[in-house]
Amino acid sequence: MKVAAVLADLSRALEARDPFSRGHAARVTLLADAVALWLGWSEERLAGLQLGGALHDIGKLAVPERLLHKRGPLSLSERDEVRRHPTAGARLLEPIPSAGPALPYVLYHHERWDGRGYPFGRAGGETPEEARLLAVADAYDAMTSTRPYRRPLTTERALAEIDRCAGTQFDPELADAFLQVWGSSARAAS
Repeated sequence: MKVAAVLADLSRALEARDPFSRGHAARVTLLADAVALWLGWSEERLAGLQLGGALHDIGKLAVPERLLHKRGPLSLSERDEVRRHPTAGARLLEPIPSAGPALPYVLYHHERWDGRGYPFGRAGGETPEEARLLAVADAYDAMTSTRPYRRPLTTERALAEIDRCAGTQFDPELADAFLQVWGSSARAAS
């Protein structure tokens, strides 16, 4: 079996375990890809983004289903368990040479511009640009999707939250690029 097929199977396995993640990786990849195209990323970087976007949450295969489906707030220990998914995903992919371009997305997509993210608490440019872009797209999709613990936000509220968190949670330049690409699309669709 080809490596690409194995990686696609892993992504489908995650979606099968967690119905709330169904389509999430594809939507996040689409959102980030549009911004990367607007930013002028090379074909090689775009290919890495597509692989990384598809696999960014693969480490959730190591998270117990009871936590993925929990309707109420997570305890501190449960939250710590969920927050291990980036490193679990990286460990899963590291032995696969062709998965190398996905590693920055998988490992760093929950880092924050202000250094208050996880798993390492990297700040600003210490986090690869690829992961900083994916973080914005990932957060937007999470906010606009149904979760076991809350209803989705409207597009307008989610875009306002991206704007509000630029410079703290998100790279301000990449948040601005996201808002320019998707904010103008959302306004045009209304």
